[in-house]
Amino acid sequence: MNTNVESIKQVLLRDLTVLEKEINAYDNPSDLWLIDGDIKNSAGNLTLHLCGNLQHFVGAIVGADGYIRQRELEFGQKDLPIGELQNEIQQTKLAIEKALNKLSDSDLEKTYPLEVFGKPITFSYFLIHLTGHLMYHLGQINYHRRLLAS
Repeated sequence: MNTNVESIKQVLLRDLTVLEKEINAYDNPSDLWLIDGDIKNSAGNLTLHLCGNLQHFVGAIVGADGYIRQRELEFGQKDLPIGELQNEIQQTKLAIEKALNKLSDSDLEKTYPLEVFGKPITFSYFLIHLTGHLMYHLGQINYHRRLLAS
């Protein structure tokens, strides 16, 4: 068993399930798209961003699944039905499963194929970064729901 890879995979899948619960907790699905004052990103756009980010950096780069990221749409699309967000989360979970099932623990110390931060990094470093990125925006979505939702 690939214990380190499996641990990273389980954290990502766990938090994607929490993301799904968060967006389903909105009483009014249109509230997912609210912005106000200094809150410039809606929960809907953050959901699209998280899914696009993970499908790109894990699904496409690690898993070679052919996903093409459209980052501008992650923040530009508005008022999508909640079902489309739920579908994106499910697609992201599948991409994580497939891609990380291809990695072994020894792969974690290899160099990630992209220089995301302008220098070489390991798979381990970047996958840990991606878990933190997911958690950060997940917290924002939780606050968004509690502050702005009707």
